[in-house]
Amino acid sequence: MGSKNKLKRFRENETFDNVIQPSRDEVTTGFALKGKWHAFFKNENPIVLELGCGKGEYSVALAKKYPNKNFIGIDIKGARFWRGAKTALEENLNNVAFLRTQIELIDLCFSENEVSEIWITFPDPQIKYKRTKHRLITVPFLKKYQHILKKDGFVHLKTDSEFLHGYLLGLLHEGKHEIFYAHHDIYNSSSPPEEATSIQTFYENQYLEKNKPITYVKFKTNY
Repeated sequence: MGSKNKLKRFRENETFDNVIQPSRDEVTTGFALKGKWHAFFKNENPIVLELGCGKGEYSVALAKKYPNKNFIGIDIKGARFWRGAKTALEENLNNVAFLRTQIELIDLCFSENEVSEIWITFPDPQIKYKRTKHRLITVPFLKKYQHILKKDGFVHLKTDSEFLHGYLLGLLHEGKHEIFYAHHDIYNSSSPPEEATSIQTFYENQYLEKNKPITYVKFKTNY
């Protein structure tokens, strides 16, 4: 993407009422929407996050499929989720928004027990050991998720990375967390969960065309 296109999208994001772009200082010194997301959506419906939402297609698709839930796509790259935000406005989807921030600040953006579900869809597996801390399913991240999730809240990880799938299962078994569902190839499972297979991203379709297995885990943390 050219720099001119990026700047154009950044400027357009500033006009979208479904895009929130706080500075890092605003988040770390007291984020205005923390604990007030239901007021932002003007309802008390469950709040669901998609972390590393990219172009926002999954968040938008979830919002269409589950109109009685509120969805927030989170990514630091606003020029990417511009597409999802614009689509949501064009289609009058009032139950989806986008937050531009670093995911490591998530516990400063949401209050304890404010979130019902978290989706992590096709994140960078950060396979190299020196990149371990950047994986979105390390213990520090899982503790942040538990803090903002309701007591019965849960996390979904959907990925084409067998490495990341196995890494997460190792963490969950070691910590005696609750696993609701786990499969290394959900589209070849005898009973795939509808919530994990009914929505497919552009890249997911490409993986499936190449017969690349898609893994899925639905779990609850217990720290």
